[in-house]
Amino acid sequence: MRMEAVILPDLGAGPDEPIVVSHWFAKLGDLVWEGDRLVEVLVGPVTFDVPAPESGRLAGILGGEDERVIPGAVLGYVAVAEEGGDESHWPPARS
Repeated sequence: MRMEAVILPDLGAGPDEPIVVSHWFAKLGDLVWEGDRLVEVLVGPVTFDVPAPESGRLAGILGGEDERVIPGAVLGYVAVAEEGGDESHWPPARS
């Protein structure tokens, strides 16, 4: 199993504009699918969704709700099943 970081992309916010983690759509241990919205962040009055980088289980949350974050910050980790590993029974990515 490997860990894939959930990274906050550069959203074009100015240096004085706070970015705040608003809501996690999954809880620790939940299955997530690549591309599905995983976490929502607020930049002023605008919300942005950060997608799951790969399919797997949400294994860590570093950016908690209501916390300020900066572009490039690691918000969490997704545990990705390796081909033929113990987690091979996890559902495949949705298309």
